[in-house]
Amino acid sequence: MSSKKKRKEHKEPKAGGEDKAPLGNKEYERELKKLHVELVKLQEWVVQAGLKVIVVFEGRDTAGKGGTIKAITERVNPRVFRVVALPAPSEREKSQMYIQRYMAHFPAAGEVIIFDRSWYNRAGVERVMGFCDEKKVQRFLEMAPKAERVMVDSGIILIKYWLEVSPEEQSRRLEARIDDGRKVWKLTPMDLKSYSRWFDYSRARDDMFKYTHSDWAPWTVADSNDKKRARLNIITDLLSRVPYKEAPRAKVQLPKRQAPGKYVEPVHEVNRVKEVF
Repeated sequence: MSSKKKRKEHKEPKAGGEDKAPLGNKEYERELKKLHVELVKLQEWVVQAGLKVIVVFEGRDTAGKGGTIKAITERVNPRVFRVVALPAPSEREKSQMYIQRYMAHFPAAGEVIIFDRSWYNRAGVERVMGFCDEKKVQRFLEMAPKAERVMVDSGIILIKYWLEVSPEEQSRRLEARIDDGRKVWKLTPMDLKSYSRWFDYSRARDDMFKYTHSDWAPWTVADSNDKKRARLNIITDLLSRVPYKEAPRAKVQLPKRQAPGKYVEPVHEVNRVKEVF
């Protein structure tokens, strides 16, 4: 293999939006509100039509997966939009078929399941950090498209996002976690180990795209250096990938409250929250 070809393989994708001015909070909130209205419409159609949707979010640490998922779910019904973020597998789960613990969370009719990291842990963190051997990784890369074909053939709408962040932006975000008491809990020993292995993750990502980008379950990459733009762009893309209509709604009118009759509000001997603000 020539050195030129090697350089091409290891070249990092450029993050988009670098020539755009930062998105202001007012504009972001205005656009997000519009998208939230559409997400509620999608939610109602998913329930009415009995759709089954899986949305996978993958990406390096600090790529913005959690913030994007929060932006998607903050105005919808958590019983319809369910977020799955599985911890490290137990000893029992390690003995199971690899994808088994994820399948337990697959959607029934009328559900949208969002995986904050997914079965692709095997192609990413497990591979890079040495939690499984290369034989298991290669087996996974070969079998994942077949398993996803079964999912899609069963009626599941499967959407896979990879959030791409630059090394400079990743450094900035990790440093912010160190210095911000609100974010320090996000900084784990695994984050620091992952940080030092940027190009190992790049090669793992490249193999993942090579083997598991398919016609029935393609990967969609989102540039996430600008978190606000990334969230708006991803939600817009998500809405375009799930066919939905505005479900008919009955006109809602609040009924009259009952008359108090002989009820008198008592004075309860209870503790009350101190009004500091």
